[in-house]
Amino acid sequence: MNYKIQANKVNLFYGQSQALKQISLNVEPNTVVALIGPSGCGKSTFLKTLNRMNDLIDSVRIEGDILLDGVNLYKPDTDVVMLRKRMGMVFQRPNPFPMSIYDNIAYGPRIHGIKNKKVLDELVEKSLQGAALWDEVKDRLNASAMGMSGGQQQRLCIARLLAVEPEVLLMDEPCSALDPISTMKIEELVTELKNKYTIVMVTHNMQQAARISDYTAFFLNGSLIEHDKTDVIFTRPSNKKTEDYITGRFG
Repeated sequence: MNYKIQANKVNLFYGQSQALKQISLNVEPNTVVALIGPSGCGKSTFLKTLNRMNDLIDSVRIEGDILLDGVNLYKPDTDVVMLRKRMGMVFQRPNPFPMSIYDNIAYGPRIHGIKNKKVLDELVEKSLQGAALWDEVKDRLNASAMGMSGGQQQRLCIARLLAVEPEVLLMDEPCSALDPISTMKIEELVTELKNKYTIVMVTHNMQQAARISDYTAFFLNGSLIEHDKTDVIFTRPSNKKTEDYITGRFG
């Protein structure tokens, strides 16, 4: 099996405190993997190890290997900027830049050296279409992104990621701040995007995990308790702790 991402025995420490314990998890290309579990169980921490966002925290120490297309991301000569281009991230709350809708999307390509207006125009349109947003904003590309609704802003952040042509989308509870209709649009979008991208998504919403993911990984107290196809996790989990969480006995 050619895995897109392989995590092998990953431990993560904040100072003396261990937040991740021996996490091993493989992700197939063009699948959606949902990370579920109670607050503080390590899901978001694990997600951030995948594109080395945890490097930005002073006291962090990481052991183990994480491979992207078979190459270890934690080797000393890794170009972290390029890594984050390949593995883009969407956060809980939409974080558009305080500039126009167009400039939000063109920002990344410009940083990576694309200056040609025609090329940028095409990238902006393609990215907004990819995020199912083009029809809603095509007549106001020069308007501020700050005037968009929360759901539109979150799709704009996804479009901004798509503009730099990533391979993996990391989503940290992308719907937690959104209303049900916006949530449904993001879920439809995720289902569509997996045709082109590999998606790893933290969610607190178990119905959401059941609806849109191919695989589900259940985290508890910094450990990966169980990882399997989503229908297996939700209908016949092999671990009692998984069953207790899914049936609402705790969490």
